[in-house]
Amino acid sequence: MATAQTTRTASWWQRLTERCYATSTAQLVRDVQYQAGPTYDELLNDLESPLEPGFEREMARQLAAGQPSDFVPARTLMPVMMQRFGLQEAEVAAEPGYNAMRKTCNGCPVVGQCWKAMRAGAEVEACRGFCPNARAFDRLAAG
Repeated sequence: MATAQTTRTASWWQRLTERCYATSTAQLVRDVQYQAGPTYDELLNDLESPLEPGFEREMARQLAAGQPSDFVPARTLMPVMMQRFGLQEAEVAAEPGYNAMRKTCNGCPVVGQCWKAMRAGAEVEACRGFCPNARAFDRLAAG
């Protein structure tokens, strides 16, 4: 009988803890951003660092909302996206339209989705569905 009681209590406590964390995740991400800026920037720019799924989802949501305003997608996301298309940044940088592609990337309307996709190792087919530079990358990859 004591085992059943402990299991039920642990389950209740776990649900409460998960709900509290889920409810406070947005504030937690903002707190890390404003109170530990360099750490937040490292998390944002390191696409390999594992993050708790809720924390990652909230970072992506805040990116989609335009926060932080100093994030530069063309610096962090575009090189990885180009690799998905079989391109190297050094080669593309010599192309006449390179600066226009960077500008498009920095103004991307789906930067949060892109950030999550690059972190997840999305394949090129998935990237074509949302990347505003996909056609330009495809043209360059075709030679």
